[in-house]
Amino acid sequence: MERIDQSPVKYAVHRDVLDELGLEEVAQKGTWSIKPTVGDKVKESLRCSVPSLKHILLTWIPILSWLPKYSFRENILGDVVSGCSVGIMHLPQGMAYALLASLGPVYGLYTSLFPVLVYVIFGTSRHVSIGTFAVISIMVGSVTERLAPDEAFYFNGTNGSLTVNIDARDAYRVQMACSVTLLSGIFQILLGVVRFGFVATYLSEPLVRGYTTGAACHVCVSQLKYLFGVKPARFTGPFSLIYTIVEICRLLPQTRVPELVVSLVALAVLIVVKEINACYSKKLPLPVPIELIVVIGATIIIHFCGVREDYLIDVVGEIPSGFKAPRTPDITFFSQLIGDAIAVAIVSYAITISLGKTFGLKYGYKVDSNQELIAVGLSNTIGSFFQCYAVTASLSRSLVQESTGGNTQIAGVVSSLLMLIMVIKIGSLFEDLPKAVLSTIVFVNLKGMFRQFMDVPLLWKTNKVDLLVWLVTFISTVLFNLDLGLALSVGFSMLTLIFKTQLPHYSILGNVPSTDLYLDTEAFRQVNEIPGIKIFRSSATICFTNAELFLEALQQRSGLDVRKLQMEKKKRAKQEKMAKKEVKKSEKNLSMHKDVAIFLTNTSSNGFGHVNSAYQYDATTSEIDSGCHSENNLTPILYEDEKDGRTCMSVTHSIILDISTTGFVDTVTVKMLKNVCLCLKTCVVEQLEKAAFFESIPKTRLFVTVHDAVLHILRKLGQTDIIFVSDHNLDTAGILSFDSCGRRL
Repeated sequence: MERIDQSPVKYAVHRDVLDELGLEEVAQKGTWSIKPTVGDKVKESLRCSVPSLKHILLTWIPILSWLPKYSFRENILGDVVSGCSVGIMHLPQGMAYALLASLGPVYGLYTSLFPVLVYVIFGTSRHVSIGTFAVISIMVGSVTERLAPDEAFYFNGTNGSLTVNIDARDAYRVQMACSVTLLSGIFQILLGVVRFGFVATYLSEPLVRGYTTGAACHVCVSQLKYLFGVKPARFTGPFSLIYTIVEICRLLPQTRVPELVVSLVALAVLIVVKEINACYSKKLPLPVPIELIVVIGATIIIHFCGVREDYLIDVVGEIPSGFKAPRTPDITFFSQLIGDAIAVAIVSYAITISLGKTFGLKYGYKVDSNQELIAVGLSNTIGSFFQCYAVTASLSRSLVQESTGGNTQIAGVVSSLLMLIMVIKIGSLFEDLPKAVLSTIVFVNLKGMFRQFMDVPLLWKTNKVDLLVWLVTFISTVLFNLDLGLALSVGFSMLTLIFKTQLPHYSILGNVPSTDLYLDTEAFRQVNEIPGIKIFRSSATICFTNAELFLEALQQRSGLDVRKLQMEKKKRAKQEKMAKKEVKKSEKNLSMHKDVAIFLTNTSSNGFGHVNSAYQYDATTSEIDSGCHSENNLTPILYEDEKDGRTCMSVTHSIILDISTTGFVDTVTVKMLKNVCLCLKTCVVEQLEKAAFFESIPKTRLFVTVHDAVLHILRKLGQTDIIFVSDHNLDTAGILSFDSCGRRL
């Protein structure tokens, strides 16, 4: 076997110390721009041509790009098998999740049909399965139950007792569900058209997983009434989940034993077979469709054994065959549904794009986030006209679609055809299906979401801020319901970003011996500070929110008091002005006041406990021309402390501020850059030019790397005997270097 050489690769770079002007000359920086202007973009968008029209059609209707290239020989078998497998799952899950939305089972079947076909045309993911999902169903159910409670449909029965008009209630709830679905779809389409797909990036993975876990708790509690056969009172608002659990516990003595037995038997069968599917997934050609088997078996037993009449088991009831005529959802409810529609739109899109990106990364194809937003929005909008409620991608069905050989969304077409047959011919056969069986299907499919509790110990070890986001999201979702919980979670997540910019990590850098690398002196032992030079780094971009904090950290770490320096500079400038007046009176005093000293004050004046220094330089030196500096003008001077009158002298003569993590600058940052010595990322040079920064700070003081700035300072000090051997690639950060008296080096 050939032995691989594991010795480190070494290289040496020999070049001149480069400042910004030298870099522009070497790299031949141009003033041209290859980016089209806004006017050019507008003209291009308004230009009508065959290529542009074709590009628009292929972008907005992705099926036109991949369907003509579809390979029947390679893909058709896998897509058909996958579509049949997913279609078999759609039937029980559609009916079960419809109960979560407080709708009839048939509406779950509709939702498993029409939106799937729409997504096949407009979606860009090849493997996600669109349709009903527990989290979205419970969100829609919270809307329908809040706006159409049982109490609003009471009427006097034949014996004088109050009875719920179930038909009127269910019809009103369908209107509510379709209206919130239409409104959420409109929001998604509008956001997709304005290319706002990046909004999902603000929903971090810990937030989404914590939210879905909290929503799973709501789903679980909502199904307990079917398992125990009780009818708890309905609660709304904050802490409604807690109140519901207390109410169910209070009603446990009234548990209906037949329904509990049906639930336990179905639950045991589902759990055992699903575990077998998981254990032998690689050996089984297809997973055992246990959900469909349980649904069929329970329906046959209840229907032919007369259990429904003998034990009064609650069943799904009438399931009409065929389809209802499409109709426009009632838009008069929009004012009451705006908040709920926004929450549904965000969550359904976030789940879909996260699954789509996962499969796209695995199989190497692009999932367009903006087009996915439009596809889900059209699925909801068009589906609402056919009595469908909001949809999203299902993790369980998507995994089945992928694992059974699905390669394209043709699998979605096959599953839709299967659902079409079920709705037209087979759906009515499941009228005697117990609701308890559907609730057990919901319970078992929550396993994946409850498994997300394992994120807690993992995040504790890896990232405690993400753990805090997860916990706050979960707790707020459980306690304050799904809509308010989502708002609180997003707000808290934004606060963590603000705190990260407000509380970055500040460090003093030192040189790794015999390299051009500069690392944190507190984190690495074999890192030494350059004598007389303080290299200060911030881990975050400096902007108006943390500029003051940055300045305070700089003063604390390096002993630099910028405010004191400014005061002393003004004082010396005033003295220089007076000196010039004296020069006019007497030629003997011509050279007495040419020098201006800017002080770095002692610890007693700045309160940080560090020793500062001040330096003299020629006041006649131009602020722009760097060639007027002499090699020996960095001489430390003595000054008198304001408190105790002691004479002090500092050992630090230069400060370099490395802000290579800064990606942009604002006006506050530019003003601070004009007051202190900073090192900046090269990509912000153009922003500094626009802000007239280089009118007072020459480009000859902007260096390519920290190492270039250090070498420049050492050369100015005449320490040519110090040699640094470059064994590593130079970074591309730009550096501005100043000495401690404010003079540019």
